[in-house]
Amino acid sequence: MTSVLLIDDDSELTKLLEEYLEEEQFQLDAVHDGVSGLEKALNNQYAVVVLDVMLPGMSGLDVLKQLRQKSSVPVLMLTARGSELDRILGLELGADDYLAKPFNPRELLARLRAILRRTATSNTPSSAAGQPVHLADVELHPESRSVTAGGKPVTLTGAEFDLLHTFLRNPGKIISREDLTQAALGRPMSPMDRSIDVHVSNLRRKLGTYDGNHERIKAIRGSGYVYLLPGEQS
Repeated sequence: MTSVLLIDDDSELTKLLEEYLEEEQFQLDAVHDGVSGLEKALNNQYAVVVLDVMLPGMSGLDVLKQLRQKSSVPVLMLTARGSELDRILGLELGADDYLAKPFNPRELLARLRAILRRTATSNTPSSAAGQPVHLADVELHPESRSVTAGGKPVTLTGAEFDLLHTFLRNPGKIISREDLTQAALGRPMSPMDRSIDVHVSNLRRKLGTYDGNHERIKAIRGSGYVYLLPGEQS
């Protein structure tokens, strides 16, 4: 069974998800406060952590911030419906995806499976996908999930790594937001979904610019994004 950690203080929701996910071959461990949740996440191996923003003791955003200092486990944030700020902050702090409350358990299951499909694909060596990619000063190694830029290591989340891998395999090519969402998050893009834009923004910030002046990733209005080749006009 696939192990999932749920950090949420809603006991009714916890019970519902335990029963539902068990039928879908998931083993759910539940913790109801931020401090205990962080400790459990750091001291156990989970396939995914489902983390609510609103928690007693320590907020979900603080849990995520500390978790990302030591772990790259995929994190699905639970946010209040309409709370765009929490969603953006969660993604900027390293969440892989988010889901707004209230939600249908089937929607949560779909998000969990999307994350697991992406991580399973990422961790499976294959011919082209397993080969290191080198473009200008950026080197990406799929097998070790490591990246360097300008000779310095760059720490990326799972979604950011897969996003960069997609860009580096298609330099100079415009890639739609829909295709990037599928590659980085393992799911179709939802209406009004801005997750991929935040992931691209995080990736830009972490990689920096060419020679301190020229951007690497350019938004193409109405089309998507393009990873620019060195020397191309930005």
